[in-house]
Amino acid sequence: MVGLGYEKIRAQDIAAEIKRLCPYKAVHCVIIQDTDDSYAAITDGSRAADTMMQDASLYVRMPIPISELILGTECGGSDSCSGMSANLVLGEVSNMMVDAGGTSVLSETLEIIGAEHLIAERAANEQVAKRCYEVINRCEESAKALGADMRGTNPNPGNIEGGLTTIEEKSLGCIYKGGSRPLQAVIEYAEKITQKGLVWMDTPGQDIEQLTALVAGGCQIVVFTTGRGTPTGSAIVPTIKVASNSEMFNRMKEDMDLNVVTVITGE
Repeated sequence: MVGLGYEKIRAQDIAAEIKRLCPYKAVHCVIIQDTDDSYAAITDGSRAADTMMQDASLYVRMPIPISELILGTECGGSDSCSGMSANLVLGEVSNMMVDAGGTSVLSETLEIIGAEHLIAERAANEQVAKRCYEVINRCEESAKALGADMRGTNPNPGNIEGGLTTIEEKSLGCIYKGGSRPLQAVIEYAEKITQKGLVWMDTPGQDIEQLTALVAGGCQIVVFTTGRGTPTGSAIVPTIKVASNSEMFNRMKEDMDLNVVTVITGE
């Protein structure tokens, strides 16, 4: 952790919280105001990082069952093909993960607006169903408090250029990522994921914010679908980029891992 020293959110406080929550992890804190100068702080941090790298190299990879995996699902830059190919395929992967005893996490509350009743119908119990409507209402009320109407401002210009017309149409494609299994829980932003099965995490629709929350909550792998294209990934967990159409896949090959438009073309 690196900090200046007197911020409102101090690096030393975050480091202390990491130690409390993860006592098995090494934590080194560099406070610039406590060192001679910026170069001294860089030297201190570099030495600590080098030691951590050496320690990490001693770890050995071990196989684990799929039931121990937590899959994060995300879409960004959706187009008219997203709900017919990439999100549909990810939904099948989500079902397979849940059926194997693992966990799949649906995010992006903003992009579930208009389809929340379909998710609520799959809730494991009445309390979970109630939470579906609560987080949607909270999202909309928060936007209205700022003078915005989410149902009138979404989809964005890029989505529209990609063929989407309404937020309901966008949401219907988005929720395919969650497959068809029962919804077991609705949790807060970046909350620790402890429930098996399908979980909904209340995150915004912005790529980086939602990816950060999924990883912070415990996802060890994320599958990120896109139609318009986005380079967003994570430095912490593998982020598999799935394209919904060939035009974007061929244009952004260095950022994409898989093209699943073949689901639409029948290939």
